[in-house]
Amino acid sequence: MNDTDNHNNTRADKGTVFLLPVPLSDNDIAQVIPAVNTDIARSIKYFIVENVRSARRFLKKCDKAIDIDSLTFSTLNTHTSPEDIPAMLEPALSGHDIGVISEAGCPAIADPGADIVAIAQKKGLKVVPLVGPSSIIMGLMGSGFNGQSFAFAGYLPVESGARTAALKEMERRIARERQTQIFIETPYRNNRLIEEICRTLPSSMLLCVASDITGPSQSILTRPLGKWKKAEYDYSHTPTIFLLYS
Repeated sequence: MNDTDNHNNTRADKGTVFLLPVPLSDNDIAQVIPAVNTDIARSIKYFIVENVRSARRFLKKCDKAIDIDSLTFSTLNTHTSPEDIPAMLEPALSGHDIGVISEAGCPAIADPGADIVAIAQKKGLKVVPLVGPSSIIMGLMGSGFNGQSFAFAGYLPVESGARTAALKEMERRIARERQTQIFIETPYRNNRLIEEICRTLPSSMLLCVASDITGPSQSILTRPLGKWKKAEYDYSHTPTIFLLYS
């Protein structure tokens, strides 16, 4: 028996780590989450979640009959100490399945869940990502930009000089690598960010603003910066993804 066979056999008596996407907006769960996901969520008793309150709400949407108080939740967010993370996988090491739930969208994508997945892989646990909405991917799909080469930068720096430098570096990467640049901002700063992009980058560059993905007010608009500069908009209260290309 080689090392690969032994590694696979050690998984047989361990639980599976399921990555459970959740809706991006407060809409009908059946519109964005496959039924197989809710079946799996219904069977799990241990969860690692970014926010317990939103996770409990999501599980109740999966099935109102779920006994939430019988479930065990471990919180994994930006405030969690790295030393506390490995212990969250103990139920899986004892043979129980675990569900990982982000506050919105897909766990482990721009999400602290990536830390638990990395440890699960090192421990030889089976990791199963399930199908669900990702604002990053869906924004890219609707932008008309290069889907063969793209980069997600997360949040841009808050400090003005560093933010300008980050935008200029994106401009260089687009010109040099023909690579779509994707990033996000805190909703109340969305309008200010668009204004700053328009001041910093060439008017011919294309900006896609993808807002409220899968929600009732979903809007995915691609325009040259010259047109964004003159446009009327208000994204100050809505989760939004930004994409740049030329």
